[in-house]
Amino acid sequence: IASVGYDLTARLWDAPTGAPGPILRHNRGRVRTVVYSPSGQQIASGGNDKTVRLWDVQTGAPGQILSGHAHQVTIVVYSPSGHQIASGSYDNTIRLWDAQTGAPGPILSDHNSSVTSLVYSPSGQQIASGSWDNTVRLWDAQTGAPGPVLDGHTDKVTNVMYSPSGWQIASCSEDRTVRLWDAQTGAPGPILSGHSSSVTSLVYSSSGRQIASCSRDRTVRLWDAQTGARGLILNGHTGVVSNVAYSPCSQQIASGSEDKTVRLWNVNSEQCLAVVSDFHGSITSITWNLTPNGTYFVTGCADKSLRMWQVVVEEGRYYVRLEWSTMHHGLAVSNTSLRGVHDLSKINMRLLKQRGAVNEPIPHFSSSEEAPVSGYLEATDSDAQTTDNYAETTEASLADGSNVAKYAHLVHPLLDPGP
Repeated sequence: IASVGYDLTARLWDAPTGAPGPILRHNRGRVRTVVYSPSGQQIASGGNDKTVRLWDVQTGAPGQILSGHAHQVTIVVYSPSGHQIASGSYDNTIRLWDAQTGAPGPILSDHNSSVTSLVYSPSGQQIASGSWDNTVRLWDAQTGAPGPVLDGHTDKVTNVMYSPSGWQIASCSEDRTVRLWDAQTGAPGPILSGHSSSVTSLVYSSSGRQIASCSRDRTVRLWDAQTGARGLILNGHTGVVSNVAYSPCSQQIASGSEDKTVRLWNVNSEQCLAVVSDFHGSITSITWNLTPNGTYFVTGCADKSLRMWQVVVEEGRYYVRLEWSTMHHGLAVSNTSLRGVHDLSKINMRLLKQRGAVNEPIPHFSSSEEAPVSGYLEATDSDAQTTDNYAETTEASLADGSNVAKYAHLVHPLLDPGP
């Protein structure tokens, strides 16, 4: 997993365990965006230093530095083939690059304001860009030649997406609408009106038949992608909803909000299946992952954490269980087991074992000066109890699960913050 934060870094993490990997730094300023190549062997990051940088996924070794933008890089995307990179910037331009050599390609410079959204068509032959100039523009990905201008929004465009088939484009805006467009001709389609405030993001279902949008009006709305007909309105958040994502099967939606919660929804009803409320800041990103071991989603949060959650269905009820968290010097408590103990001191390890964390720690991961050793413990069928001595008191009792909250709690160090 790759993440970016306000600490001026991009960081890599082991997805199954949450163990920290390489730390990727630009020379100066915040890293704003990071993306994997389709092959998963390379990462591209863009930042406030006006550059795009390439990295080796396995080692974190820096590769080419792609220079040319005159202002902060806001977004970086790979073409579906992985051979090309496109970057957007506050300098109003899009630049194309060779992903292997870093050689610069065409400069796409027709926008009149910052480029904040950028996406390749599924075929890789076309690029769509969204801008604060209220327009969406289409471009030939090989030559950079400008195509149709999708003009209709009356305020900043906040996101642009292609349908899975590539035949349709959806855009959302601070003008409170979602608009649909023909991807070949740029012809306008239905206007999806109903939100009462800025639309912050949108996403297609895997079939392309449905669109979900989220808004500053605290709702998620579902729409028919072909007709634009209004579907369900998912109410429950008490703050701005900043991101929304379909599960791999597209039967559930996860939404993240400034109210410090993630909500899991059934797309066929207005039912909220689960609420995850163990955050200490706004939810900044959500992404799903389907593995042979289950269905998971990862959250990024303004509390500086990355967390992985498993969605479990038991006797018809949905549960969201915390697998691991990157909260420094913290414990991730999930039902009757302690998992993902990061940077835990030997004193705290001994104390946990005395309190019932009966399993021995698994071998430590390799570490570097900037990526300290992480240890892992599990407590099963025990009466371990932990208390946070550094902030408000938080307790989690681990016995038969009856004293554990429905959703995972984050518990901080027991004694000392030392490694």
